[in-house]
Amino acid sequence: MHPAYSIILFTVASGTGYGLLALMGVLGAMGLLPADRWFGGIGLGLALGSITLGLLASTLHLGHPERSWRAFSQARSSWLSREGVLAIATYLPALALAYGWVWLGRIDGPWALAGISAAIGAVLTVACTAMIYASLKPIHQWRNRWVPPNYLALSAMSGGLWLNALAQGFGIAGPGMAALSLGLLGLALVLKGAYWRFIDRTASLATPESATGLGAIGTVRLLEAPHTEVNYLMREMGFVVARKHAKRLRGITVFAGFLVPAILVLAAIALPGWAATIAVILAALFGTIGILIERWLFFAEACHTVTLYYGAKSA
Repeated sequence: MHPAYSIILFTVASGTGYGLLALMGVLGAMGLLPADRWFGGIGLGLALGSITLGLLASTLHLGHPERSWRAFSQARSSWLSREGVLAIATYLPALALAYGWVWLGRIDGPWALAGISAAIGAVLTVACTAMIYASLKPIHQWRNRWVPPNYLALSAMSGGLWLNALAQGFGIAGPGMAALSLGLLGLALVLKGAYWRFIDRTASLATPESATGLGAIGTVRLLEAPHTEVNYLMREMGFVVARKHAKRLRGITVFAGFLVPAILVLAAIALPGWAATIAVILAALFGTIGILIERWLFFAEACHTVTLYYGAKSA
């Protein structure tokens, strides 16, 4: 599939924002974060700003953005519609949490409930985003059990790195926050590796024989291309990334998105205040860069069944 930059920005930005919102909501309700107005304002501002940026970026991929409101009417059957409804609904408890945290300096009682509600909404929204892709039967690289947990883990990982950076800036980061960041990094890396092994070792059930319905006759081979020049389907659905490039980009993803952040988070434990703050900010930035590359690969390595009609041996 052709990687659309607007969708890459959407999934990375909103995923990071929802991950940060969920962690702040849960940890705040548990009393593990301070009720400091500046801490809450900056943290929730970063989370909601990232979410809003991502949602706005998603509309750039629409042929008619002015009709995007219609997506909300199909929540009973469409994961895209469910995502939109939950994304808007999550703003309500998130804004309530922001009011309590920033204006009242409280994250207990009803404000803790708002935090938990915002966290639940964030998790469900990211899960719906993942299911948009996992529900597409024509794309083997997306239609598998590893896509939803990967989306959730990467969202939590990026949110955790930015929360660690924020906590370090306010002087409240400690071994517990570092352990949380490292644990989320490790979980996301394990799940990403499992996803890559799955798509490398399994093949789509779709074949030229099944796609044409002529399998009972024998082997099907292409005699002539359906089109004499490149068309929309070939550009969007038939995008191919060379195996050697994909392998190299996977390595860059692991190094920049997982190993470097882990090293920087560990180093920050032993560094003085200002140096530790710089280290964890760099860790969050590298993590975000790694996820951007990972998300580009997620789309580039996907192959639509329609490519079987253009000479592909398998989808």
